Amino acid sequence: MPNIAVVGMGNWGMNLVRVYNQLESLYIGCDMDPNKIHFMRNHYHNVKFTDSFSEILNDRKVDGIVISTPSPTHYELARKAMLADKAVYIEKPMTLDSGEAEDLVALAENKRLPLMVGHLLRYHPAVHKIKELIEKNELGDIYYIYSQRTNLGTIRKDENALWSFAPHDISVILYLLGSEIDTVSARGGAYLQKDVEDVVFLNIQYKDKTMANLQLSWLDPYKERKFTIVGSKKMVTFDDMQHTEKIRICDKGVHKEPGYVSYGDSLTLRFGDINIPKIDITEPLKLECQHFLECIDKNKEPDTSGRDGVKVVKILEKAQTSMQQNGHPVKVSL
Repeated sequence: MPNIAVVGMGNWGMNLVRVYNQLESLYIGCDMDPNKIHFMRNHYHNVKFTDSFSEILNDRKVDGIVISTPSPTHYELARKAMLADKAVYIEKPMTLDSGEAEDLVALAENKRLPLMVGHLLRYHPAVHKIKELIEKNELGDIYYIYSQRTNLGTIRKDENALWSFAPHDISVILYLLGSEIDTVSARGGAYLQKDVEDVVFLNIQYKDKTMANLQLSWLDPYKERKFTIVGSKKMVTFDDMQHTEKIRICDKGVHKEPGYVSYGDSLTLRFGDINIPKIDITEPLKLECQHFLECIDKNKEPDTSGRDGVKVVKILEKAQTSMQQNGHPVKVSL
């Protein structure tokens, strides 16, 4: 079993520590905060903890480094890790600059090391089920997707709601829709801090006319984690806030009658059954961590590779540009 080092033990880093410890792969943890190290030592007696990243780089027993630090530090830490011949997992967003992200991909390929990005929802059994429905053409042609990722807090200072929340949903949309993106446009509002948008509405326009819309906010009365996919045959909702019935397949749509009839008479609404498929309730983070261990063990490319991370960062960059241009659509080339 590969030995894992978790670097950064904030709220999400503590979850990574928990899961890798359950998988019996957690070898060492690292954080600059002595209080966090003290807390972790009291809870994980079989694990080493340090405030020195260099110690991890120089430890030959470390096979993979999981980076869960603030986004501006991702590039430098990941680069140093791969130069030390360690497999790397980076939490989202991969970097804050697509050039830096591409540099990490090139380094990983040169060193023949797994480089994985923490696009957690790509490992969610519900997302895999939706992908299966699309591939089997059970939904028909996909018209549009929209997602809602809102909450009251946690308010960031070093990244806005776009960079903090959108990577999850963008990675899922790229996974579900295989067509080519044409433009992105975004509008945001900074209400609590200057130049840090608390709420963002992001639109992705595909060349085949499919659309995606993302609502992103940490300034909202309701916590929402929801996708809606509308197809020509059926419609699907994925509500991650539900404990059991996460997916609902709605046999609803609009049927266009053939023949020469008036426009209004040619459209017929269809209201059918709602199907709730059984979904595996395995924790997505556990599946994600297991996949990273497998990639290290077999030296294979992760499902959410560095190249996937580059695509997400490029879309984020274009969306940020659009916000600065008051929502003007910006061309995207992936």
